Amino acid sequence: MGIDLSTTFTGIRLENPFLLSSPPPTESESNIMRAFEAGWGGVVTKTIGLHPVVNVAGPKTKFLRYYPEQKALSMNKGRSGVLQASWNWELISDKPLDWWVPRLGRIKKAFPQRALVASIMAGSGSDRELDHWRTLARACEAEGSDALELNLSCPHMDREDMGSNIGKNEKLCSFVTQVVKEAVKIPVWAKLTPSTTDIAMEAGAVFTGGADAVGSSNTFPSLPLIDPATLEFEMNVDGLVSSGGLGGPAILPLSMAKMSQMTRVFPEKEFSGIGGIENFGHALNYFLLGCGTVQVCTAAMLDHAVGPNVIKQLLAGMREFLEKNAQRGWQKLEDFRGLRRERIVAHSQIRRPEDSDYQGGYDAEGYAEPVRG
Repeated sequence: MGIDLSTTFTGIRLENPFLLSSPPPTESESNIMRAFEAGWGGVVTKTIGLHPVVNVAGPKTKFLRYYPEQKALSMNKGRSGVLQASWNWELISDKPLDWWVPRLGRIKKAFPQRALVASIMAGSGSDRELDHWRTLARACEAEGSDALELNLSCPHMDREDMGSNIGKNEKLCSFVTQVVKEAVKIPVWAKLTPSTTDIAMEAGAVFTGGADAVGSSNTFPSLPLIDPATLEFEMNVDGLVSSGGLGGPAILPLSMAKMSQMTRVFPEKEFSGIGGIENFGHALNYFLLGCGTVQVCTAAMLDHAVGPNVIKQLLAGMREFLEKNAQRGWQKLEDFRGLRRERIVAHSQIRRPEDSDYQGGYDAEGYAEPVRG
């Protein structure tokens, strides 16, 4: 038996564990079709909702780069700099459900062997809003979607009962997950916000609600930089700015930390790693922490919108990695998934010099006596 890049995630067979993440790359039927043609194992659609959506006037996404010669960080000095992050304040799809429904059907008929995951979002403040979740879920399932991803993590929603405001509330995210899970038969994934103290608490809540998997992280709440020459935010409308989402290379270590919080508490559950992935070396971090799939956004946006070269590099990198480790008997993802999950421990468990007697900041017999002058 040779190298096998395929995997099974929440009962869905994938040709490979690499998915194109929800927006902006998956905002249209043509982009999703192109993504599957390029070789992505799965695609998560741009988030579909039933509430009115109007995006800001002007750019919705920019890229933060570092310019060594100028020792400058900027979104507005061209592509010659080194990519640090993406920043966006784009809302969910402004296309109605009626627009998406026939397109989901056409996409699935064209690529029946690829995983089509419909991202959906509604509110949680009333029975009517909960019915919106049910309507969205059933409509997407009826058109052949293989799974649903619940957007419980959009970082720039004003409504208190929507997006990351649900994801920060254990009771709400658990209940919303349960409502959707009871409405459909296909797997339900919950995409959680990193804007919480211990994301394992929210993960536990959505698993209690019936979630089949958790995806993390969505973008991190942040602001664009201020131009020192103009004293204006580098991204603004009429001089005004609100919190947006930071993604791309800068968030890889941050997202890894969030993921490790969850996979250590729930080693038997399924997780999809998101944040800062451009090549297999980046994806490997999530796999070694226990993820069964990874999702890519920023790198794909900068590569013909859907990442045809990115997916080629990911597939080649995984093949090369398995070939180099063939002597260990590794032929597929499951052979090394989670291998470094248990290496993350409390700070006090890291070895100190042999002659020390460190007690994690506590005196061996309790708190140290205060020094008196």
